Amino acid sequence: MSIFQVGWSLMMSKNNKVLAIKYRPQVFEELVGQKIIVEAIKKSISLNTIPNAFLFTGIRGVGKTTIARILAKSLNCSDTKKKNCLNDKCENCTQIAESRHIDVLEIDAASKTGVDDVRDLIEFSRYGPTSSKFKIFIIDEVHMLSKQAFNALLKTLEEPPEYLKFIFATTEVNKIPVTILSRCQRFDLMRISFDDLLEFLKKVTLMENKNISEDILKLIVKMSEGSVRDSLSLLDRIFLSNDNEENKLSLKSAQEIFGYFDKSYTVNLIFELLKGNEEKVLELYKNIYNQGIEPRTFINNFLEILYCIKNFKNIKNFNSSTGLTDVDHKKIENVSQLVDNRTLLLFWSFTVDVMSEINLVSNQHLSVEMFLIRLLHLRQNSQKGNKKTFYLDEDKNVKNDLIKSEHSQKKENTSKENIVNQIKYSSQEKEKPVIEKEKLSDKKKIKSFSQLLSICTTKKEIELKYELEHNINLVSFKNNIIEISFNENLDKNFIKNLTSKLFNWTGERWNILLTKKTGLKSLKEIKLQDYKKNLENLKNSETYKNAVEKFPDLEIVKISESKDESND
Repeated sequence: MSIFQVGWSLMMSKNNKVLAIKYRPQVFEELVGQKIIVEAIKKSISLNTIPNAFLFTGIRGVGKTTIARILAKSLNCSDTKKKNCLNDKCENCTQIAESRHIDVLEIDAASKTGVDDVRDLIEFSRYGPTSSKFKIFIIDEVHMLSKQAFNALLKTLEEPPEYLKFIFATTEVNKIPVTILSRCQRFDLMRISFDDLLEFLKKVTLMENKNISEDILKLIVKMSEGSVRDSLSLLDRIFLSNDNEENKLSLKSAQEIFGYFDKSYTVNLIFELLKGNEEKVLELYKNIYNQGIEPRTFINNFLEILYCIKNFKNIKNFNSSTGLTDVDHKKIENVSQLVDNRTLLLFWSFTVDVMSEINLVSNQHLSVEMFLIRLLHLRQNSQKGNKKTFYLDEDKNVKNDLIKSEHSQKKENTSKENIVNQIKYSSQEKEKPVIEKEKLSDKKKIKSFSQLLSICTTKKEIELKYELEHNINLVSFKNNIIEISFNENLDKNFIKNLTSKLFNWTGERWNILLTKKTGLKSLKEIKLQDYKKNLENLKNSETYKNAVEKFPDLEIVKISESKDESND
């Protein structure tokens, strides 16, 4: 019988325990997804090059404390040949497994954070082991120790007695002082891969004689985010909810048990969004909202689906591990054929922006609805009767324009190091702007940035207006020259498009210059700053304070300026 089989047979006998405890590894061979670290530790023990202190770091549920206990058993195992006896046959391994070994002390630093606790520990370490080779201190969540406690440990860590070993575990290694880190041998435990965790859950399901679909197991893996303990806890909930073996639990039922949002709704919403079906989009979002899904959760899922669309479009044989069904994958793949990369980037930018916007309003639901409407009404051009939105690949003019733009971009050196004080896009000189058929009488004189914004609104150039308001830090605006600070978020075609439009509107040539100079704040930044200032002024006003006294639950929904329309 193999080590793996013996180990699992032991855990199978513990039927009265929850899965996370029942299937907790007892030997190195049972650990999931940490092969490299295990091999390094085993080699260190076999060569007798054991450090004074081990440090295991990683997210919750990847095996930090478990490895620490197995390591303690390996160091003190009575079987010197195997260095980790099977079934805890020796007395030392049995006592360590049951947390009652006198020479292996496990401490939770979250409850014992003070310097006095550490001093007691150091005092206890002065005495050698009673029944084993090493005295071992396992300190879990070590980052919770106070600064004074860490300082008290320094000397002992640097020059400990030969019989003393420290094993630290933490989820936040950045909070541990460098002086402590330098005295430890550090091991970074990785998130368990999707495939490894899925395979592990299949084995557990088989040993528990449960009939759970692979789609549900994939959903559990997705929700656990690489944590073995979290995945077993979720699987426990499924087992408790699926007592009737005759009726196999459906994926939808599992999602309801977990309170998990079905991403197929978001996939369908994006599909209808690309088709420009406003009524259907709002209906789908209302259904999502009625399920109790928070706006922020919806936005995060929206971003995740955009990411999948991008990968399906650009990566051959892309295999998503997002917990989506095969039907959703097929639909996403179909959607990816209808949308270009430029649109995906624009959608992503809009979606990220709304994440900060929803925090400024009391009704986040309405903010998300307006966000969807903004996406619906974006157009590459505003000609009447043109029903094709700018983001469909079916629009050949857009596609060809993108190809030209990308070809032109390749000729330019985009490296930041080579950006000089003033950079002028070559496309302004090489490419002649497309002249629209407008009467000379329709030509306008644009003398200011605000006037430019006004014309963009009149002409319904929504994309240009968005860039001007969000990503433009103006340095100067005069004599048909617009100087702006370099901004990474600026659309790569912005300068070419703006130059062309300005020529069409004014009948004059314009130069758009990029500079390293610090420009003014963008309009978006100014609006946000003003809003926060007005909000603070309002909260400090006597009117507001008096209102709060009378109405403790008072909440500021919106701040607006009232205009006196009298003739006085």
